[in-house]
Amino acid sequence: MNGLASYQAVQQQGDLDDLVNKHAGLVKRIAYHLMNRLPPSVQSEDLIQAGMMGLLEAGRNYDSNQGASFETYAGIRIRGAMLDEIRRSDWTPRSVHRKARMVADAMRDIENAEGRDARDVEVAETLNISLDDYHSILKDASGSRIFSFDELVALGEVENQADALSVSADSQTPDDGLERDDFKKALASAISGLPERERLVVALYYDEELNLREIGQVLGVSESRVCQIHSQAAMRLRSRMSSWLPEFQQKFSP
Repeated sequence: MNGLASYQAVQQQGDLDDLVNKHAGLVKRIAYHLMNRLPPSVQSEDLIQAGMMGLLEAGRNYDSNQGASFETYAGIRIRGAMLDEIRRSDWTPRSVHRKARMVADAMRDIENAEGRDARDVEVAETLNISLDDYHSILKDASGSRIFSFDELVALGEVENQADALSVSADSQTPDDGLERDDFKKALASAISGLPERERLVVALYYDEELNLREIGQVLGVSESRVCQIHSQAAMRLRSRMSSWLPEFQQKFSP
């Protein structure tokens, strides 16, 4: 390696070190936010390590000419790296995935038939289970990757990170870009159509970055109830976005 190349390599490494030091807090914030809904078997250190790799990737690939701020772009890359780590070590029993799919399917059938949001008691009756059993399914599914809203965030957030989507789509064709835009519109519509309390929980968790305990204090309910509401919102979104999945996730996941 000649002198110029050596200098450039050292300078680049220094820039990456500065990047990590400057944005380490962002990595930890995203990790601890995800940890709110994950079981104790998931270690925060593993998520932080994966997030640091996402941060470095963001530093290498970021293009300021695309319009998104670095923190916005890096946040998507960091979250995506953490979700990849969670997917690689999926702890969720198959029965939880199966029951969650049954709930989503029941919600879709009820909403198609009634033309309105499916209610808890209706979903339980359709599945021929008690309301308590239904709530248990929501609790079990809360931290799993059956249909994580976080994965949709990693694919592309609906409003404040919309510009960053074009930055992360390195090899899109024009048709891919149109499909992504259609997906964002469909997701935005699905979220805005959630029942008021579910929509509020989603907004407080993802936009305001409150944890489940803090959201419970805002709503005047227990943390476990917030967990149920969040899980139900995710399943309702699964049912309403079913025509896009899993093809879209496979095609566009970070």
